[in-house]
Amino acid sequence: MSSAIITGSSRGLGRAIALRFAADGYDIAVNYHENDKKAERVADAIRDRGRSAITVGADLSDPSSADRLVDSTVDAFGGVDHVVNNAGIDQHLHTAELAPEDFDRIMDVNVNSAFNVTKSALPYLHDSDDDPSITNMSSMLAHTGAAIECHYAASKGAVLSLTRSHALDFAPDVRVNAVAPGHIETDMTADRTSAEKQQEIESIPLCQYGDPADVADAVAYLRDASFVTGETLNVNGGETMR
Repeated sequence: MSSAIITGSSRGLGRAIALRFAADGYDIAVNYHENDKKAERVADAIRDRGRSAITVGADLSDPSSADRLVDSTVDAFGGVDHVVNNAGIDQHLHTAELAPEDFDRIMDVNVNSAFNVTKSALPYLHDSDDDPSITNMSSMLAHTGAAIECHYAASKGAVLSLTRSHALDFAPDVRVNAVAPGHIETDMTADRTSAEKQQEIESIPLCQYGDPADVADAVAYLRDASFVTGETLNVNGGETMR
């Protein structure tokens, strides 16, 4: 029996990844920060697919909370075979409006959380017989930058550096890769106006938003790609070619 920790999996990309892993035969630790009801619905959907699930509420920027997530997973499933560091937050502010605590909070959630969970899970990943892997969620903005969210773009660039460093550090036992999504239709895009959405779609060569399932497919590929480590899989409809 194989298991996976999917952080930030009560909604959006994390939910899609959790359900894809369940469909592929994995028991899942569903992590959330605030909305326990949404997390339980994801867990129920995993159980409907014939797999086991637990929900663990935790602010993973706190190392002790990351330890609790990993310990709960090990208690429930006997180990950890794969980790997807998906937990993240965004904020649209120009640098002139950005307070130091805003910058620090983005880094805490988007970078420190990935580090904390990885460090806590690493001994169990080393013990796994399931070609263990870590997949970190970055963003297209790690490549392009962003005028109204420099702290978010910087955090996602840091995730790519962390990915490559850990891939070197953990080889050959644990593979580490990243996925960098572009514009994906989730609740994070729900506040866009029709005009804003159209402007964004016109910048994408494939002329559409991505679906969370597209990102889940990419994560599943990296989970199974036994000769791939230290890489970033861009899922953005070709937008970075512009």
